[in-house]
Amino acid sequence: MPKPQTPNHESLKEMVIGILQVELTIDGSESLKDKRRVVRRLKDRLHREHQVSVAEVDQLDNRAIAILGITMASNDVAYTQSVLDRILEKLKGERDCYLSDHNKQILTGH
Repeated sequence: MPKPQTPNHESLKEMVIGILQVELTIDGSESLKDKRRVVRRLKDRLHREHQVSVAEVDQLDNRAIAILGITMASNDVAYTQSVLDRILEKLKGERDCYLSDHNKQILTGH
């Protein structure tokens, strides 16, 4: 039986994790069903267009506010920053909601 190889940590590239938390105010939402329709559409579009993971992480029972967590992994800080910035710009132009607040972090490591 072959012996498992020990990983060579020197060959590992830098790993970059981008984290974006956004607070969205949902315009005209009269029910949780209305809110979920807007959130689902946004989540699907952001995932499809930017290859990010998106989850509603807070205010789940508030029909007027959605808190989304958006994450991505990459090996380039500048690329990660630009993707998160493009997402913010896209959210600022949404017609069904508006961006109330956001917090962005870039984590790096091996």
